[in-house]
Amino acid sequence: MAVRVKFFASLREQMGCDGATVEIGEVATAADVWVAASGGKAMPPNTLVAINMEYCDPNQQVQSGDEVAFFPPVTGG
Repeated sequence: MAVRVKFFASLREQMGCDGATVEIGEVATAADVWVAASGGKAMPPNTLVAINMEYCDPNQQVQSGDEVAFFPPVTGG
């Protein structure tokens, strides 16, 4: 199934792109999408994940056509 991926802020810089479309298995989680989109890199600790613009746990299942977004941890001052 095809899933759209978006990277934001410093994650976009680390990945060298702002997003992609990845093909993954029929039963997959947002964490699986990260692995497929990042070329097997480990997800940084405290990365925020959203599926279809709703924050979720990285272990949430995704469906074909979903948009999965990854955000670096938010810091404030």
